[in-house]
Amino acid sequence: MSPVHGKHFVTDPKTLVKDSLHGFVLANPHLALDEKEKVIFTKDLASVRSNQVTLFCGGGSGHEPAHTGYVGHGMLSASVSGHVFASPSSSQVLSCLRRVYSEKKGTLVVIKNYTGDVLNFGRAVERFKSEHVNQGKPVPKVAMVIVGDDVGVVNENDDDEGGVGQRGLAGTVLVYKLAGACAADGGSLEAVKQVAEYVANHTFSIGCALNAASIPGQGFPRTLNDDEIEVGMGIHNEPGFERKKLDAADILVRNLVEHIVSSLRFKACKENKSRVVLFVNNLGATSNLEMGLVTKLAVEAVKAQGIRIERVFSGTYMTALAMPGASISLLVLPEEESRSQDILSLIDSPAYCPGWINHAKVVDAGSTDESAKGPSQTFTPAKDARWERVIETVYKNVVDKEPEVTRLDQIMGDGDCGEVLLSGVSAIHDASKKSDLPLNDPSSALARMSAILEGAMGGTSGAIYCLFLDGLAQSLTDVKGVKGSPTLSPKVWGAAMVQALDTLYQYTTARPGHRTLIDALEPFASSLAKTDNLDEALKAARAGAEATAQMKPKRGRAAYMGSDHQKVQDAGAAGLVAVLEGIAIALNSSS
Repeated sequence: MSPVHGKHFVTDPKTLVKDSLHGFVLANPHLALDEKEKVIFTKDLASVRSNQVTLFCGGGSGHEPAHTGYVGHGMLSASVSGHVFASPSSSQVLSCLRRVYSEKKGTLVVIKNYTGDVLNFGRAVERFKSEHVNQGKPVPKVAMVIVGDDVGVVNENDDDEGGVGQRGLAGTVLVYKLAGACAADGGSLEAVKQVAEYVANHTFSIGCALNAASIPGQGFPRTLNDDEIEVGMGIHNEPGFERKKLDAADILVRNLVEHIVSSLRFKACKENKSRVVLFVNNLGATSNLEMGLVTKLAVEAVKAQGIRIERVFSGTYMTALAMPGASISLLVLPEEESRSQDILSLIDSPAYCPGWINHAKVVDAGSTDESAKGPSQTFTPAKDARWERVIETVYKNVVDKEPEVTRLDQIMGDGDCGEVLLSGVSAIHDASKKSDLPLNDPSSALARMSAILEGAMGGTSGAIYCLFLDGLAQSLTDVKGVKGSPTLSPKVWGAAMVQALDTLYQYTTARPGHRTLIDALEPFASSLAKTDNLDEALKAARAGAEATAQMKPKRGRAAYMGSDHQKVQDAGAAGLVAVLEGIAIALNSSS
């Protein structure tokens, strides 16, 4: 067996991302760093905004050179980084969007298809739109393209409602390249988006690894035997679809190419698939000597399928830290010759950024730009005994229930659901104790709590709670008499919660029956709006959470377990019930 520890060049794992970004900027003088938000941007950004559509991307760190390595003329205008293998927060993304937004030309946001990225980037876009509208400006010209090029793992629980979908892999870099070239050539936002969507919809990728990647400060999540390989392993150490004995490289690579061309997504492609761009990617720790062999074998395997290769790219484009593995991507070219030449022209145009080999040198014209600050947001703290009692009781109940929520998540998830929830509740509890909440105004109080949760809760659950509270705060502003009135009827709260679910549903495909916290949240909101009775609503939420024990997981990390799921409640639903119980206990004791 491989060792379960990992060796790394680390001073402090907590500062590794920021330290790395500083080093990157020092080595690439055409770039600048917003350290607070972990945003890398080109120094001539002010000029770029005036002359072309701007593009930015982002995601968790650990995939270098993605995404920072593609910031430069001909590709991206900026990138925003989260912690290792974790999405940046919506506030980070919003800061990046404010900085790069081109009022004249518009801005394209490109992300990989991971739940945290979709939620946090989606929330940032909506917050940016709200800022403009609230200032009397027109809705900003911002478009988003989500890339899911992985054909290595097909979730059996995906359905007509969307499902988890395919993960974003190295093919995302091709989206950056072609969309960036189109923007640099003066393409409109619509044209740039069309190019990005074409590449996203016609690129097919699969990866394999000899072992998982060791994470600084944590080590290996699991290890493979020396004679094993895992096919379909994700770039965040997600399990692949097959662990098997390591074959000779020619057999392995041939099987990978055959898996791509036999995949449902590839077969469904409407182009005739006779010509492709081949993109061979090092996942981080494969030697250049071996990469040369993999590339040679990939070319041979593609040609053996009767497919003509127009361009071959081989290198380190999107990694999983130091994962010993490789991925292969095929970009299918348009059947029409003129369109095919347009695509090839865009991929051939130079890109002056370190990840695409060329380095650019520009005059510093934007590193002191202040546009990322956005409008100031203020609130006036106010005390309210009823709200404070609710917050205190919720905190105590979550402290009591956290071990059970954690236990449930250890069975069907990554084991941190209870701790993450307690972190968020504790942060709000601390703010209440410090009288740092505007408790005389429900809408403002909820907006403030959402901001606090974002800083205290990471990952998907934090984004879901924040989006719901954002929607709830907006819904309450439409209710006459809410301003300055901290006490509202249960029915008013229920109606507002139902509206808030509509906001949340714009950014997640999770619905009742998918085994998530939605199975407790929607019954609670619907019952409260219909019955005006808190106890009845809590019963509905409990019943919804208990019912998840019999459901097949269709969303979240547990969805990849398929039919092997355990008959236990969803941890997220159980955690939400703990919150709702605390609210009910506090309000019933005061009535």
